[in-house]
Amino acid sequence: MERKVITEVKGYRTQDGDGVNLVRVLGNETVQDFNPFLMLDAFDSKNPEDYIKGFPMHPRRGIETVTFISKGVMVHEDHLGTKATIHDGEAQWLTAGSGAFHSEMPQPAERMLGVQLWLNLPAKDKLTAAPFYHGILNSEIQEIPFEGGKLRLLTGDYKNYHGFEGKYLPLNYYDIHLDAGAKISLDCAGDERSVMVFTLEGAAIVSGKKVAAKTAAKLGNGDTVTIEAENSPIEILFMDSIKLSENVAWLGPIVMNTKQEIIEAFTELEKGTFIKAQTNY
Repeated sequence: MERKVITEVKGYRTQDGDGVNLVRVLGNETVQDFNPFLMLDAFDSKNPEDYIKGFPMHPRRGIETVTFISKGVMVHEDHLGTKATIHDGEAQWLTAGSGAFHSEMPQPAERMLGVQLWLNLPAKDKLTAAPFYHGILNSEIQEIPFEGGKLRLLTGDYKNYHGFEGKYLPLNYYDIHLDAGAKISLDCAGDERSVMVFTLEGAAIVSGKKVAAKTAAKLGNGDTVTIEAENSPIEILFMDSIKLSENVAWLGPIVMNTKQEIIEAFTELEKGTFIKAQTNY
């Protein structure tokens, strides 16, 4: 049985960081429908003034962030001493876990096109998961061709292929390119799975329903999903994880399970005791 589109979200234009123009596709109001996918911010600009002020050093706790840059350049730094850069087609994975400080600074480019995804952490891991960074570079991204397109395995598994894997919630994350008129069918069986797509470039037909460009579509239960391009090439992102049926308390960069945990996190920020763990992944 095909997974059908049950919810679509286009989001709204806003600013974040130090004045970065973006589209907030998923946020606080979509947690119930899309869990464990908390936030999805989309970037698409040919004007560096829209984004070069970036996201200076800021805290995170209780989540993992996966930033994918289809086109552009982004520099990451964090309290662990990491300084790393991703380019066209690459991604970065940050486990904020018990607490991290990091910055993300887009660099001037012909076009900045990509997304940042927030993946929730299970309650049992929020205060014990050590902060960790991994750059998912083109050299380790497997590119699987098929008739009329290609699938780039950013994280997780696809058939017999294996990519980078997080330690907590699993995430199958594919960057799919389809030529005009092409299609792909993906296996995604399991009622415990939470599956969504985001039409990064161009509209797509998803399990028989047209989904407009720059739209997140949550899929219902089933075993497969078919993605088709109409009259022009498209780029679509596929994300598949495990549902979390837990309370979400969310304020700014902190995502926990209770309001008291949020208060404690901001108290620790004020006291300078926010960073808990700096062990290896």
